Amino acid sequence: MKQVEQNYRSGVLRLIEAPVPRSGRGRNLVATRVSLISAGTEKQIIDLARSSLAGKAMARPDLVRKTLQKVRNEGLLPTVQKVFAKLDTPIPLGYSLAGTVVEAGAEAGGYAVGDRIACAGAAVANHAEYNAVPKNLSVRIPAGVCDEAASFVTLGAIALQGVRVANPTLGERVVVMGLGLIGQLTVQLLKANGCRVLGFDPNPGRAKLALEMGADVAVSDALDEAVRGFTEGYGADAVIVTASSKSSTPPNQAAEISRMKGRVVMVGLTGMEIDREPFYKRELDLRLSMSYGPGRHDPAYELEGHDYPLAYVRWTEQRNMQAFLELVAEGRVTPLKLVTHRFPIAEAEAAYKLMDTDEPFLAILLTYPETPAPIARSIPVNPGAAAATGRGTAFIGFGNYAKSVLVPALKKASKERLTTVVTSTGLSAHDAAQREGFANAATDPQAVMDDADTDCVFIATRHDSHASLAAAALRAGKHVFVEKPLALDHDQLADVVAAAEGAPGVLTVGFNRRFAPMMIAAKGAIASRAGPIAMHYRVNAGHVPGDSWLHGAQGGGRIVGEACHFVDALTFLAGGPPVSVSAFRPEGIDDTVSAVLRFADGSTGTILYSSLGDSSLPKEYLEIFASGTVVRLDDFRKLHITTGGKTTTQSASAQDKGQAGLVKAFYAAARDGAAAPIPLDELIAVSEATLDIAGV
Repeated sequence: MKQVEQNYRSGVLRLIEAPVPRSGRGRNLVATRVSLISAGTEKQIIDLARSSLAGKAMARPDLVRKTLQKVRNEGLLPTVQKVFAKLDTPIPLGYSLAGTVVEAGAEAGGYAVGDRIACAGAAVANHAEYNAVPKNLSVRIPAGVCDEAASFVTLGAIALQGVRVANPTLGERVVVMGLGLIGQLTVQLLKANGCRVLGFDPNPGRAKLALEMGADVAVSDALDEAVRGFTEGYGADAVIVTASSKSSTPPNQAAEISRMKGRVVMVGLTGMEIDREPFYKRELDLRLSMSYGPGRHDPAYELEGHDYPLAYVRWTEQRNMQAFLELVAEGRVTPLKLVTHRFPIAEAEAAYKLMDTDEPFLAILLTYPETPAPIARSIPVNPGAAAATGRGTAFIGFGNYAKSVLVPALKKASKERLTTVVTSTGLSAHDAAQREGFANAATDPQAVMDDADTDCVFIATRHDSHASLAAAALRAGKHVFVEKPLALDHDQLADVVAAAEGAPGVLTVGFNRRFAPMMIAAKGAIASRAGPIAMHYRVNAGHVPGDSWLHGAQGGGRIVGEACHFVDALTFLAGGPPVSVSAFRPEGIDDTVSAVLRFADGSTGTILYSSLGDSSLPKEYLEIFASGTVVRLDDFRKLHITTGGKTTTQSASAQDKGQAGLVKAFYAAARDGAAAPIPLDELIAVSEATLDIAGV
């Protein structure tokens, strides 16, 4: 299928061929009929992508601070590799479309094949021939509304939410500042609400268009004077700012033209350095509108399909989308008047080039063929890279960790032929295949399971799919490297263990700490111990926002998802799996735990995994006490060994947590018949102990 992508590092925009995404639980596969280029929003993204690294840094100082902290903790080179890997990942453009359901997903809103629906959402409703759309980001298109008009659904919801936040009443005088697409729609929505409307835009053509859209007054200069006449000197009851500007002039000008106790609503992206005086003297109410409405930026609502009860949240983003289309059906909102250009999807690059010219434009539509392209979920990208010998490696899942850590480790460990890369979106699969040299890009893991030329599979998806994908790959006769955790519950673990016990392939889990040079040296320092050891592993894990997928069903929680690393490290040092565990958590805090492990030889280990600390402190600190020797490992940067009253220290300029060593050991087992990197009984015991610590 054809899809538009934007490279965030180079600034290059292009139309590519990508594999079609899958429908699934909560998602429908939609064949796009029309998608709308939101010139304001998308132009900002494109301009930022084209800017220098310094320009990008100035635009996101919050990310710069995080990057500098990462440099201090992990070293310059690993941090730079991760940053550039992130920047090199292309992003999809588009967030508003109309199309037809071609595959109806389970629990996906009750849509049927052939239903016409309008879809919203960045990275969801893309400029692509097919999109997999969650149910809460789609609505049925009413009879009588054409696909072109329905493609405005996202911008309509944004405009409608801004009007709702303004809370206008019948007869109020409202000013709309900025008469781009959202501003023009806002004018019509206010008129439908019984308001008198003054529109303002420095562009005289847009002011003229606002009059055609129903504004009572529209001006391109002398705004203060126009508002005084329009409001009989009182000032506007409400000002809705739909302009886009780096300057803080729009909100401050809005304050100057407001009446006493008026409302200023910010919909557009502007500077927000507010002059206190006019807001204070008029006791103004400053409100910010959150895009499409309640549910926006909430993964549980948008991606997982959990709706808000109508009795408590009357107007969610989906219900705003529906209300907008109903107004279009009634003829009270007429978005087709805003269309200035139409391009077939095959000419999408020309559509974006138009925005760099002096030619006037407003709404630009991309149209798609009447007959959708065949659905292909695996496509060749580098056919010459195919592994004709049956000895090739595939990846299922290709996020930042796979890209910046696993693939470099793989290329260092073995000259592997890369067969297929599978991701949930065709865009990321195509990019990974092209960048890393995979023969094929796919969105369906079955393409890997069925491929006779693939014998090694790396699984780097979100946690909830690790066990099922690992079990399927093992049953297909593959060698499997699956990122941690192996499973999220005991049933998942039992399934993958059953598959591993009867499979010819090797199972490896990404417990890399035991392969770190400093961890190996630490174990060597206590090799002559005469009895049990005592260990303490402190992990300053840092805060992860509550809406992160790590906390939800896909992640299984941070204890299962990451504490398994430290259970495995203690298992490695003790020389065998734990025989008992106990764990305690601070009340009401799910991602902090104190765990005590006991091993068969009498050794003990404690793990303090905490999200409560200061992130400026290094993440990991390990102490081992054994037969007169004390070993201290400080965040894989320094190793101190104290024995006989003398301390020796090893230092490293960059962390090595063992990823390369683990990948090398995996290929030694898969290709050369060496022993599995981690014995199966230890993989099982570590996973069971972690699940017990998490209380699963």
